[in-house]
Amino acid sequence: MPFPSDGVLVKTAKDLVAQLQALFGKHPGFRATHAKGSELLSGTFTPSAEAKKLSSAPHFNEATTPVWVRFSNSTGIPNIPDNDSNADPRGIAIRFILGPHKHTDIVAHSTPFFPTHTGAQFLEMLQAIAASPPDAEHPSAIEKFLGANPAALAFVTAPKPPPASYATEQYWGVNAYKLIAADGTTTFIRYHVVPDAGISTLDAAAAKEHDAEYLQKELSARLQTGAIGFKILAQIAGDGDVTDDATVHWPASREVVELGSFKLEGRVPDNAKEVKQVIFDPIPRVRGVEPSDDPLLEMRAAIYLISGKQRRAA
Repeated sequence: MPFPSDGVLVKTAKDLVAQLQALFGKHPGFRATHAKGSELLSGTFTPSAEAKKLSSAPHFNEATTPVWVRFSNSTGIPNIPDNDSNADPRGIAIRFILGPHKHTDIVAHSTPFFPTHTGAQFLEMLQAIAASPPDAEHPSAIEKFLGANPAALAFVTAPKPPPASYATEQYWGVNAYKLIAADGTTTFIRYHVVPDAGISTLDAAAAKEHDAEYLQKELSARLQTGAIGFKILAQIAGDGDVTDDATVHWPASREVVELGSFKLEGRVPDNAKEVKQVIFDPIPRVRGVEPSDDPLLEMRAAIYLISGKQRRAA
């Protein structure tokens, strides 16, 4: 995962990591965001026939590919209770193991919304939150920011019901990617990861009755009863759809195809070490899949790398 050479991007990414740590506390050895998560689970991805038509990527063309998966809660607080509303949206990170030191990842979360178009705007939003304590005068800094940024307001107000299980949650990749077929045909898509067990969420009252570790415990118990399955879907962009702005939704009428499915059957060996070491990358870095021009992709990659290096050094 190469370090970006763009000085402005790197400075903004460092400022974002610092601001996240100012909001959530600095917790050495943990991620700056989505700090609390599951153990790394291992399984197998099987591509669909449609995936092979759309992309020449190895994981979409091999018969099967090993995967690692980490589920997580929002915020940079390592011990945030699973039933805390601030733990939403939940996250999923999927790593396709393509060979020794070769992989590609999908990173998604449990709402189709993202609040800002750029990293600089996201930093402005975090700074507004930090400048808006409970006793702040109205309109507070964050109220002013949300009033001036409809996409951020849509993200904040979108329903985020807590899941009954990480295995009964759906996850969206909010950024667009370009699939490239063997003949050079290109298709812009957004990922959508859906559970085989069906979608099951809790209302706020039911969530409060659950244990602060209920998602972690439930996932471990579920794994003992059998494999945990998900399908990876792709919403296909239509003519004129915006592909460089994660805040812009494509019409629900757009075609959706299945790219394949994965089954999780166990835990990755030497889990504690691997969880600390792994840095998931929103940039595909594999033939057959390319990033769109969405500026958030390089920014997210830089944030994850900076936070990951801090975690490894702790």
